[in-house]
Amino acid sequence: MQSSNGRARGTESSGDPWQGVGPASVETSADMRYEDPWYEALASGWGEVGVPNTSGSEVPAARRERVDGAAAAAQVYVAVQHSEAFQEVRSRYRRFVIPAVIGFFFWYVAYVVTATTAPGFMARPVWGAVNVALLAGLGQFLSTFLLTWAYSRHARLHRDRAALELRWDTQELTREARGGAA
Repeated sequence: MQSSNGRARGTESSGDPWQGVGPASVETSADMRYEDPWYEALASGWGEVGVPNTSGSEVPAARRERVDGAAAAAQVYVAVQHSEAFQEVRSRYRRFVIPAVIGFFFWYVAYVVTATTAPGFMARPVWGAVNVALLAGLGQFLSTFLLTWAYSRHARLHRDRAALELRWDTQELTREARGGAA
């Protein structure tokens, strides 16, 4: 009988969960091997007896290319962030969101303050059992849905196309900066 970790039950274990794991390559299928250049690499200065600290040690080529590509991609994102198209998308976003947030916040605070300071006004009947407080509360829900609709409409009409073009341009520039790799 075997346990969930693949060993037969009742067998002695050395307590080392990594026992038997150790080759620098891992076999993934019959003819495919994954080479791990960092498997046996020590951190700089760790476990090296009598060897001075080698903080300037050589980085494997594959890792160096990845770091260089990432740095180049980071420069692309910084350049895009400073571009006129990005600034236009951000300003369109801010021109809608800041007034909308301020307006909705004041509407919410006005409802809460009125409900706590003027209970007589809020209890005034409008139609049957419906009073001002109930209508104002429903107005809060309605204004939330209207604001959501207005935001999505504004985004669709004024920002989405420019943001999508900017995204595609950024991905293309990043791909080129990394040397054509996907």
